[in-house]
Amino acid sequence: MDAMKTSHVLLLTMLALGGLPHAGAAECLIPSKPGGGMDLTCKLAQKALHDQPGAPELMLSYLPGGVGAVAWHSVVSQRRSEANTLVTFSGGSVLNLALGKFGKADVDDVRWVAAFGADYGMVAVRADSPYKTLSDLLGAIKRNPKQVLIGMSGTVGSQDWIKMALLARMAGVDPRKLRFVALEGGGEQFIAMGAGHVQAVSGDTSEALLAARAGNVRVLAVLSEQRLPGALAGVRTAREQGYDVVWPVIRGVWMGPDVREADYRRWVKAFDGVESSPAFAEMRTQAGLYPFALTGDALTRYVKQSVDTYHRQARQFKLLREP
Repeated sequence: MDAMKTSHVLLLTMLALGGLPHAGAAECLIPSKPGGGMDLTCKLAQKALHDQPGAPELMLSYLPGGVGAVAWHSVVSQRRSEANTLVTFSGGSVLNLALGKFGKADVDDVRWVAAFGADYGMVAVRADSPYKTLSDLLGAIKRNPKQVLIGMSGTVGSQDWIKMALLARMAGVDPRKLRFVALEGGGEQFIAMGAGHVQAVSGDTSEALLAARAGNVRVLAVLSEQRLPGALAGVRTAREQGYDVVWPVIRGVWMGPDVREADYRRWVKAFDGVESSPAFAEMRTQAGLYPFALTGDALTRYVKQSVDTYHRQARQFKLLREP
């Protein structure tokens, strides 16, 4: 990447906006342990804004617990008006809201700032695994569900669980017979698989790319509409292998509900400008994400529509009561 070009593009963006709320530093709060997609999202935002005049330095902090619930309630109850606090989220965070896993929390309890991009669901095994294809893995699970432990982020009803449940059902397996190990974020999932504690991982492509660089991970399928470019170009989609499951995972940031309108709009405009630059597109690709840029009101509408979709899927697996 041309660092001078990146700096020039983002400098023009920030100067045009008249700067962001500035109090020395801003915080990007990551609701998981280091590693994985949540961590990656904040680091992407940090890289985009680093050392730009008018923008605060974006510091990373970690507050894992409840697959996002601890960070959500911490900000909503105690830090509602902090203009320089961003919290990272994914499609899984929105799913947890839809399932009531954040208690009485609602989409409208926070302000949705920006989505930087999207990755997709995927299923992976160790490089030395006997399972060479998605059908190999699902066939083994069908023969003996107890023999295959699957690492996932969250518990029953999480996006990683629903992805595997959809695939299992198409393979003739009762999703309730699947054996999962609930872990906190993609980083822990791949560590557990590398140590042999689980035989497969249900996660996201960006997390798989980080883990696959060492050459010890085999991605069996990506849950995208068509094959993905780049390092995963050789991996077949689940659709190509006879399982019609597509699962996009958006990634972005939100902030507290009582942040002043002017401060909120400045952040929205900042990420509008960043996302439109070729330099950011290059950074997004390096992070293993694919184009998906929504901010402010448009992102809020998308999140609300996603909640409706997740409600329907959850009812299929009796995770929610029928209305």
